Amino acid sequence: MRFQHKFSLVQTKIAKQFSSSSYFPQTQLHTHLKPPKANQALKNHLKSNSPIKALLLFRELLRKSFSTVDSYSLLFTIKACTLKASSLEGKQVHALVIKFGFEPIIHLQTSLLNMYSQMGNMAGAHQVFDEMCLRNVVCWTSLISGYVDNQKPNKALQLFRQMQMENLEPDQVTVTVALSACADLGALEMGDWIHAYVRRNDELSKDLCLINALINMYAKCGDVGMARRLFDSLQKKDVTTWTSMIVGHALHGQAEEALKLFSEMKETGKRTGKNKKKKDSESSSKIVPNDVTFIGVLMSCSHAGMVEEGRKQFKSMTGDYGLKPRDSHFGCMVDLFCRAGLLEEAYEFILEMPMKANAVMWRTLLSACSLQGKVLLGAQVRSRLLDMEPTHVGDSVALSNLYASKGMWDRKMIVRDQIRQRRAPGCSSIEVGNDISEFVFGDDDHPLRFEIHEVLKNLVVSMKAYGYSPESSCINDC
Repeated sequence: MRFQHKFSLVQTKIAKQFSSSSYFPQTQLHTHLKPPKANQALKNHLKSNSPIKALLLFRELLRKSFSTVDSYSLLFTIKACTLKASSLEGKQVHALVIKFGFEPIIHLQTSLLNMYSQMGNMAGAHQVFDEMCLRNVVCWTSLISGYVDNQKPNKALQLFRQMQMENLEPDQVTVTVALSACADLGALEMGDWIHAYVRRNDELSKDLCLINALINMYAKCGDVGMARRLFDSLQKKDVTTWTSMIVGHALHGQAEEALKLFSEMKETGKRTGKNKKKKDSESSSKIVPNDVTFIGVLMSCSHAGMVEEGRKQFKSMTGDYGLKPRDSHFGCMVDLFCRAGLLEEAYEFILEMPMKANAVMWRTLLSACSLQGKVLLGAQVRSRLLDMEPTHVGDSVALSNLYASKGMWDRKMIVRDQIRQRRAPGCSSIEVGNDISEFVFGDDDHPLRFEIHEVLKNLVVSMKAYGYSPESSCINDC
């Protein structure tokens, strides 16, 4: 069904809704502007990141000079809706595009596609795409990028293949987005195919942003060796090139290589800084680590157990480079302390953070408490997590298992009872032939329960025969 059908009622009321005095808060506006000046004012509001003012001005145009609204007015208003994440207003402006007969204008359609994508409405975005009379590379890239941004990389790669089947050559941006989808999926084979495609295209093979995307893809897909060979083959590198490779080594536990590369990066930065005065020199732009670089560095320190080096680098990012640590950096430091067994220090570090710690940091500490048998600290951490995410039962399970590992069965039972009171029973299902069987925790009504229990007992016997022995901390009380 076309959007035109969907919004048929909206089309007849859109001007009244936008022109309603209660639709937006009242503010003073410059009225009686001629269309070119009005469009310039809309554009200026967008540049100053004031989407509400842009929407208010557009309302005034609809109320006082409806016939002067043109495609540029709608284009700027769509972008305002995108910035404000205004789903309702966005759909209404979409209806106006149809009402004014501007559907064939590809810039408007692409802006609508981006608007729906950024609001997470990929069904709407794809429908706009399907209804386009003509589609260029930008349209395809926008839709592919939308699926990647909305965590649907598989669909993005399907579109990338479809695009080529329709004999439309992807550009540098399209290929870069497709490589990002490969990285998210771990689709190394598809990434190799794209790399081969890049090699056959001289213009693409010279694009540093695209090569950086290839390095990132290979690193995230597990082929660190290929990523490093690509890195070493480059004569020109920017901060993203260095960062992609450092993070790649860090992700695969290659701390020594990552830290060595970071040292080389800083030395290169010093050399390029000295050459900065050379005019027309491509190497004159100084390479300075950014906040993502330091995430890779701190991850490396954590994997290698280099606590003092981690402290040094954490201070360096603020003291030497003026970078403000984000949640990711604080999380890396918590992980560093926990891996090194410094749980009390990790706890104090979290309490002294300038912002409120998120659940991931507390959960990292709780996991470390479980591994090292720190009952009192584990209970404190779980209490904080209970305040933050009361419906998340995994933290209570971790504490329950911690009590069991210390033989504190009474406390384990108390926590288990709390879990049962706070959540619905776990449920799973399996399809065998044409029948779907559902299993609920604590349910003894399944018609094949005796046969299932017998199979499970035989499975445990077989596992024990191969040396498996269950840990008491992981035994569930039914």
